[in-house]
Amino acid sequence: MMVLPSRSASRARAAMASTEPLRLDRTEQLDRLQGERFDVLVVGGGVTGAYTALDAALRGYRVALVEKSDFASGTSSKSSKMVHGGLRYIEHGNLRLVRHSLLERQRLRRNARHLVQRLPFLFPVMERDGVFDKRLAKAFDSLLWTYDLAGGWREGILHQKLTKAEVLSHCPTFNEQYLTGGFMYFDARVDDARLTLNIARTAAFHGAAVVNHARVAEITRDGHGKVDGAIVQAGEREIRVRAGVVVMATGVWLRDWTGRKTGEAKTLHIRPAKGVHVAIPWLKIRNDCTVTIPVPGRNRRATITRWGNVSYLGTTDEDYEGDLDNVLCTRRELDFLLEGARSALKTDLQPEDVVGSIAGCRPLVAPPGGKTLEIPRDHDIRIADDGLVTVVGGKLTTSRHMAEQTIDAAQKVIGKRAACRTKSAWLLGAAGYDAQAIVASGGLSAHLGERYGTEARFVSDILQADPRLARPIVEGLPYTEAEVVYAARHELAANVDDVLSRRMRARLMARDASARAAARVGQLLQAELGLSEAAVARQVGDYLDAVALEKSVLMGDAA
Repeated sequence: MMVLPSRSASRARAAMASTEPLRLDRTEQLDRLQGERFDVLVVGGGVTGAYTALDAALRGYRVALVEKSDFASGTSSKSSKMVHGGLRYIEHGNLRLVRHSLLERQRLRRNARHLVQRLPFLFPVMERDGVFDKRLAKAFDSLLWTYDLAGGWREGILHQKLTKAEVLSHCPTFNEQYLTGGFMYFDARVDDARLTLNIARTAAFHGAAVVNHARVAEITRDGHGKVDGAIVQAGEREIRVRAGVVVMATGVWLRDWTGRKTGEAKTLHIRPAKGVHVAIPWLKIRNDCTVTIPVPGRNRRATITRWGNVSYLGTTDEDYEGDLDNVLCTRRELDFLLEGARSALKTDLQPEDVVGSIAGCRPLVAPPGGKTLEIPRDHDIRIADDGLVTVVGGKLTTSRHMAEQTIDAAQKVIGKRAACRTKSAWLLGAAGYDAQAIVASGGLSAHLGERYGTEARFVSDILQADPRLARPIVEGLPYTEAEVVYAARHELAANVDDVLSRRMRARLMARDASARAAARVGQLLQAELGLSEAAVARQVGDYLDAVALEKSVLMGDAA
């Protein structure tokens, strides 16, 4: 639909533009936690918590968001990176969830257009040993029509039937022995960690106090037993945060601590489901889309998705009972994924080819028993008798809607009412961004545009002021030293891991090269944040130890 030009600038777009970047100072944010009284305190800086803070801020409430580690350091940086309706949910009969997810997918495509891009999905059709054979192709075609009609059409392109040659044009290494053709349909992808960070920063842009590396040690209650805030520990500081309502959005960590009063019976059964992905050099695969592959002897699929110069292969979905702060991809899981890839592709992938890995747990709300794949991905929002609000479950794609319903519930506690405004609310960097124009010719502008949107100008301001910062920070990756500086000044990056694991995705895309870059990242953070030599050495050492452990467990060397 053609839109006629306006005689004046768009107010909504102009409201998100600034001549100065949003500067977040940790000390100032902590001082706000201590000195202000908030309407809403959100505990947990994953995608759900971040969107909950943004929703509350846009409704005009005084909001604080605190995260014990870094934004998206848990599940929200370990996802499949897909913004999708969930084709398999149709197979399980949950058409309502699919329809709603596809609507939310398009909202993210608009509101975070610099971060969320179209992603084609390829399903090869095989004579045998495939995800499904040609006898089931007609039924799968009907399934894809259902997906299109449920909301896939919102992407502007319907599913397609492909010939054998077309399938190979999208993935030349696919084993063509039993290949007869394929289907392609369309969803979207996102850098989940940057999306979460962007949502949190947008909440700050609209007035919220946002702080990472600030752990909630206790939920406080008044003389009547009603929740009235929390005790937050941030470094050497212990802060009493006062709030009208507290929202627990800690995801899978609710398994270990719910914020309820001591001795109170557990009402939520959180079942962590572990998923892993491993990154492989793209030249080993050469796919230009997400390719779905069968895993021999298992009633399960795996996917291979291109991202930059790597293809990441995943995922598993199994119960996990271990330490939620130390979830790693094991050699058994790696072998499982490589076995599937080797059977589907004409490439001999070995464990030594893997350049990075991620492992995380999604919070399923269900008692023990049954397969995790069969548990619904619906979310759960509860208000306790003392006013504590808890939100858990769902998926990245529906995080905005989860946040809307969470603040609707929180309003009942504080006795106020305001309408949700996030359905069409731009995230920072999205308003006025034209992805096709920016990315078309490649280069540094395209790289910065895909990461920062219209805020890319502030990174280039740093580069213009000091051209030496144009040097790549990680060998083989496009990230520059200027982006480390920007992360410290404007994105609340506090340590080496914040930068290399989440502000950049270097640990996933080039694990060993990121380790070699750690010392230089530490030097840049020291200059920006005034860190001591000892603090920098400790951060670099911690990062190197974490990378070494990740690699050791992955390769099966750890005891």
